[in-house]
Amino acid sequence: MKNLWLILGMGVCFLMSMVSSIRAGAISYTQIRHQKLREKPAIVLCAFGTSTKAQVTFDLLEKRVRRELPGYEIRWAFTSEVIREKMNRIYAKRGLDRRLHSLQEVLAALHAEGYRRVVVQPLHIFPGLEYENVVEICDRFPDLRIVVGEPLLFRWEYVREVLEALSREFLPPGEGVNILVAHGTDVTINGANITYLGLDWLVRHHWSNVLVGTVEGVPDAESVLREAVKYPGKRVRFIPFMFVAGDHIMHDIMGRGEGEEKSWREVVEEAGKVAECVTTRVNGKTYYKGLGMYPEVQEFFVRQIKRSLEILEKY
Repeated sequence: MKNLWLILGMGVCFLMSMVSSIRAGAISYTQIRHQKLREKPAIVLCAFGTSTKAQVTFDLLEKRVRRELPGYEIRWAFTSEVIREKMNRIYAKRGLDRRLHSLQEVLAALHAEGYRRVVVQPLHIFPGLEYENVVEICDRFPDLRIVVGEPLLFRWEYVREVLEALSREFLPPGEGVNILVAHGTDVTINGANITYLGLDWLVRHHWSNVLVGTVEGVPDAESVLREAVKYPGKRVRFIPFMFVAGDHIMHDIMGRGEGEEKSWREVVEEAGKVAECVTTRVNGKTYYKGLGMYPEVQEFFVRQIKRSLEILEKY
């Protein structure tokens, strides 16, 4: 039944895109029959999304992709319905001609424009439910040949590459403890839990002062913060382990007096520690540094897109 509704939903999106184009006078029935097909594949960058200023992370990646892969049509899709609805209300209120689209909407629009080959690159960090949903949509979308790239931590070699890139942010053991802040999942059946626990195992066996904590799920925040405040060093450094350092980092981790539950920052400061979070500068402004702001992570996604394009060319 779930698969039936998924197929019906994608069909509706496809038909709505075609009807919308016809109403706008962009595509007539004759044009559909004799539509000129695009030779080059399109590239879809697929993210969860954010409603915060951390959106700049998406701009940085897009610039990198356009620089290394010129001449390709690049579109964005966002998997969070909550984020899409929130941002679209904001755009409408401000009178901006902008919208965030779902993956189904983007694929339907590309099909209507004559594309038959598409690379979809998920920007999700862990291979969890969001990534699985992307794969399912692409596998069942009608009349498009789609290659889906791998998420950042899909293979253990990728995990080690990411840790190597982040290691320059780590406080030395004499100064304090580092906490990699991941999102986590509250569903035990989610296969991404293996990656979360494997990540925790790796950092504990390679660094004496690096921990992994999640906002939801395991390793849980309470246990990790309790361990952090017992560490002899004075400082606790939070290192975002999410593509964008958005709402969770700004409020759940570094917030102050924003809700009934104390932020991670408040917990460690009440214990007499100095709390800090890794930041970076973009266009003269300071941002919490999500994984998408690291050149190595950007390069990873570019490599995945190039690999997917090569696969499309072979078949």
